[in-house]
Amino acid sequence: MKAIASAPAKMILFGEHSVVYGEPAIAGAVNKRAYVEIKKSYNDKSILKSYDLNFEVELDTRNKSYILKKGKPGIIRYILEAFYRVHDHSPIVMTLSSEIPIGSGLGSSAAVTVATLAALYRYHNIRFNKKSLAHDAHMVEQAVQGVASPLDTLVSTYGGLVYLSRNKTFEPFRVNFNAPFVVGYTNKHGNTGKMVKDVRSLKNRNSKVINPVITAMGNLTNYAKQAILKQDYSKIGELMNINHGFLDVLGVNTVELSRMVYAARECGAIGSKITGAGGGGSIIALCPGKSKEVARGIAKEDNVLQVNFTKRGVSSRVRM
Repeated sequence: MKAIASAPAKMILFGEHSVVYGEPAIAGAVNKRAYVEIKKSYNDKSILKSYDLNFEVELDTRNKSYILKKGKPGIIRYILEAFYRVHDHSPIVMTLSSEIPIGSGLGSSAAVTVATLAALYRYHNIRFNKKSLAHDAHMVEQAVQGVASPLDTLVSTYGGLVYLSRNKTFEPFRVNFNAPFVVGYTNKHGNTGKMVKDVRSLKNRNSKVINPVITAMGNLTNYAKQAILKQDYSKIGELMNINHGFLDVLGVNTVELSRMVYAARECGAIGSKITGAGGGGSIIALCPGKSKEVARGIAKEDNVLQVNFTKRGVSSRVRM
């Protein structure tokens, strides 16, 4: 018997970092996914391997530790935390594959966490629904990162384009938002946990300056919600550019991210900004009629990924 699950990556349009402090955010699932397969191991060892990510480890799920056999498993802490919370510590083999660049700011950890938990629940015949899965995945991310927003795991679980309000209500957009986005990402990976902690430290040291910025980011997200409902791409792009400035104030910008943001704008993007935690990772560019030009401009020095929003969230099943 095999338990199989997959979950999508996400793209944050508005609300990075401010969402951690109770402000609203807007994000959407995109058509790049993480895939997990879990089956019984016929020796006394639990193995986690990924052919496309090129690593293999021997797991100690009881003690949340591992022995590296090959490669560098940058996402393993989330997997170990998920196993620690759900698994009975019997020997298993887990295979992970991912279309999501690790550390790119596209929610690779959330997608892997959601897919891993869904596969574990199927493997152990544990009843679950999307609400409980999103909650449990958020608890895993919070345990690993120290501070985490529920946004990434909500999007990876439910799919679609969503608005997360100040009171944490989850509101899907009913409009068909097919805006043309190009994602640029660097080889310098971001570390979400570190960036969240760095912003908190900056906020604590300069609360009278940073608190109004975070509130303004929340207000901007609400303006963006209305612009999306009206399909007002010009306003969305303008607000993206302002949002990027706020993220720069929070200290999460880098030379590489700035290079991609301004390359995108010079090539015709009407809006471009960091997506995700920053410190490395990705930018997104809104470029109606200019997708090819923007992609070529970014690709001169960095990597490009073209994505579409998807309504498909987590998927799981058992195969005999």
